[in-house]
Amino acid sequence: MIALSGGRTPWLMCERLADHDVPWERGLVFQVDERVAPNGSQDRNLTHLRGSLPPAAVLRLRPMRVAAADLDAAALAYEAELPTHLDLVHLGLGPDGHTASLVPGDDVLDVEDRLVAPTGGTYQGHRRVTLTYPALVAARRVLWLVTGAEKREALRALRAGDETIPAGRVRAADAILVADHAALS
Repeated sequence: MIALSGGRTPWLMCERLADHDVPWERGLVFQVDERVAPNGSQDRNLTHLRGSLPPAAVLRLRPMRVAAADLDAAALAYEAELPTHLDLVHLGLGPDGHTASLVPGDDVLDVEDRLVAPTGGTYQGHRRVTLTYPALVAARRVLWLVTGAEKREALRALRAGDETIPAGRVRAADAILVADHAALS
């Protein structure tokens, strides 16, 4: 059971999974977060996951229902689908230190009693639904994938365990960090 983040960074990773013999039929693919936007919108993470994952993985994909009128109920329904522990959660890192849709200053940062919750406000023009800290820290492994010079300072803060950025509050028991040269230098 895996969960994949949105954003541009994971698209190539998802496409490369087609080159490997992955037993997709033995698991499920969940979303880490999603923007509230119409189905098929280029703003939706789901649109890009469907376009970049191998067909066998798309069949195992469990989308967040962000078109629902009641986002709280939709988040609770998605939470009910999650396993107790995800095997792998892929996370990215924003220049402002956000990860998933856990963005600076949002009320969702303080959610401790739910695995999935809607954000309190909009970020980059969209309200969102996201896995919360309890879901992320319960994962068996977290894979951080960080690219780009604009993320250099946020990456430094993440590596230092700086809890003033949202990503710094993800305390995974087992984490792997993959970063390109631009983000590291």
